[in-house]
Amino acid sequence: MTASARAAQPSYIVLPVNVTDIPTVFAFLAQHFARIGEDVWRQRILDGKVHWRDGSLIALDTEYRPAARVYYYREVPVEAKIPFEEQILFQDDNVILAYKPHFLPVTPSGNYVNECLVHRLRLRTGIDTIAPAHRLDRETAGVILMTVAPETRALYHQLFIDDAIRKDYQAIAKLTPEIIEQYQQGSLTLPLHWTVRNRMQPSDPSFTMKIVEGEANTHSEISLVAIKGDLGLFHLSPITGKTHQLRVHMQSLGMPLLNDRFYPSLLPKGADKFEAPLKLMAQRLRFIDPVSGIHHDVQCEGFAF
Repeated sequence: MTASARAAQPSYIVLPVNVTDIPTVFAFLAQHFARIGEDVWRQRILDGKVHWRDGSLIALDTEYRPAARVYYYREVPVEAKIPFEEQILFQDDNVILAYKPHFLPVTPSGNYVNECLVHRLRLRTGIDTIAPAHRLDRETAGVILMTVAPETRALYHQLFIDDAIRKDYQAIAKLTPEIIEQYQQGSLTLPLHWTVRNRMQPSDPSFTMKIVEGEANTHSEISLVAIKGDLGLFHLSPITGKTHQLRVHMQSLGMPLLNDRFYPSLLPKGADKFEAPLKLMAQRLRFIDPVSGIHHDVQCEGFAF
């Protein structure tokens, strides 16, 4: 572990135009990021770690400028090393299709500032404009689409808005007693398929999700394709893309994913168990490149089962 880790790349926030009662940038940062603490922001500014887009430093008494970008460097007291490697599966001038290992965040978050996929890929390629086109949970491994060129980035974001990209996942979960019994009796034919549609919203704590009454805002297609003992191998296709959607949908079927620390119940916060990753893998990504016209069909190695 490395003490007092600072992000190699700055983050930024655009100062809201509708704020009229805050006189300084410092006051805004201390209020907006209250969980970080006023003393921390004061020290960051005094240390020259907060600046405008042109690199000029922001002082404690620098006036608030609506719509301006403020750049700062995320810091954590201790940053753990993630002992798994990313891979570049495809690269051209506009995109990188990469394999993200379990436990590695895509972008700086929580206790991670440099141990993230974006920073690792920037170091590996020397390209500092790499940015993700979509989300992939820290706990989930698999294929992710990264954009390279800022001028074409919006075209790849549009693929997700237009549902023009196909994502296929693999998962391993403990089977319900009913399915195990049917399989042992020889009355179960694989694949066994479910269409899951329901309404999800943030739960408590807010980084988890729950199913509620109301019009469906999520849709997943889930198939059980193989059985070994009391475990099943599943193929999953999220038609919509809500946070933790596949994890919650598997829980709703009575088969929460193996090694899931959030569902069905939130386990106490603790060190990562690298020997027991969440058994969820974004195994395949398919789309037509809006710039090159290439029909991408990129896969990573799935779970051994």
